[in-house]
Amino acid sequence: MADHETPQTRRNQPAPQAIPFALKIGSEWAWRLGVILLVAGAIIWLLRFVSFLIIPVMVAALLAGLLMPVVRWLVKRRVPKGLAVAITEVGMIVVVLGALALVGRQLALGFHDLWSQALEGVQRVQKWLSDGPLHLSAHQIDGYLQQGAKALEGNSDSILSGALSFGSTAGHFGTGLILSLFILIFFLLEGERIWLFLVGLMPRIARPATNGAGRKGWTSLVSYVRVQVFVAFVDAVGIGVGAAILQVPLALPLGVLVFLGSFIPIIGALVTGAIAVLLALVANGPVNALIMLIIVLAVQQLESHVLQPLIMGKAVSLHPVAVILAVAAGSFLAGIPGALFAVPVLAVTNSAVRYIAARGWEQDPAVQPREQADPPGGGSASDESASGERKAAGES
Repeated sequence: MADHETPQTRRNQPAPQAIPFALKIGSEWAWRLGVILLVAGAIIWLLRFVSFLIIPVMVAALLAGLLMPVVRWLVKRRVPKGLAVAITEVGMIVVVLGALALVGRQLALGFHDLWSQALEGVQRVQKWLSDGPLHLSAHQIDGYLQQGAKALEGNSDSILSGALSFGSTAGHFGTGLILSLFILIFFLLEGERIWLFLVGLMPRIARPATNGAGRKGWTSLVSYVRVQVFVAFVDAVGIGVGAAILQVPLALPLGVLVFLGSFIPIIGALVTGAIAVLLALVANGPVNALIMLIIVLAVQQLESHVLQPLIMGKAVSLHPVAVILAVAAGSFLAGIPGALFAVPVLAVTNSAVRYIAARGWEQDPAVQPREQADPPGGGSASDESASGERKAAGES
């Protein structure tokens, strides 16, 4: 016969769970995820106020990853490091200015013919409006043009403010460019020392993980920059040569524009491809524009299905879907700079998180005592840097 329950035994029994276990786990996940999103949103909001400093630093980091092999090559040939940095940066500036001068000369020579062809295109449109299915008379066309002119006059204040805003943006761009070049000097010259200083700000127990994760992220950043330059070069050559074969005017400036635009994933390819098709349409007619569109689509398909998955995916370990979502989120939050830096930031974050999750610093010789590793800024570490690295690794 079973024992009878007494009030004392009922009090000793555990009370039934009022909240289901799944709901309890879900709520714990929810508030932690909410805190993470809240902190991330606050950081992004605060960074907007110092974007004029953050963007030049990020541009300098990208350029440092691209130019550091040149500095190393010069140092190996017994060129003093300071002189090697000066030669590298001045050489980059000369190459860029030379390319821009060549493009400007081509634009100056080609705009006259392109302007006359554009006028012919406008006349064709006017003829189609009058003789086509719309049957608009010259008086009606003039009336629409006058309405457009009045609309422009009515919005002159907003147009003027937009022009002033563009001038201010151009001024900020010039200031940011000068800052980037200045910061680049120190990234190339003292990248190791700067990095070890930042690692030294962390608690001693966290220094090995921070050091190794930062170096792993830097490796991903360098891989991204190099692969992106190659992809941009392939896009520029493909579209530029196609435009030249089709005798589209301004083929060389178009190739340079495609090269620059390719550094903005997805968006840059769409905009530069649309410009190429528009030039072909204005200059050579719809059939030529259709062929140009096919060439642009073929080059972009080559990039999307061959270069990006096989080269870029292996270099930064990111899925194409992650790249698209990162670019969309970056452009929504920060416009063009967000689209430009979304993929490298995601690549660095991905590599650093994977490294920390796998506790990679425990077997990483780059952060072990008395080991000299390639610094995030590049170059071999000096004795002082090696000593700082041992301190960063937690050696007593």
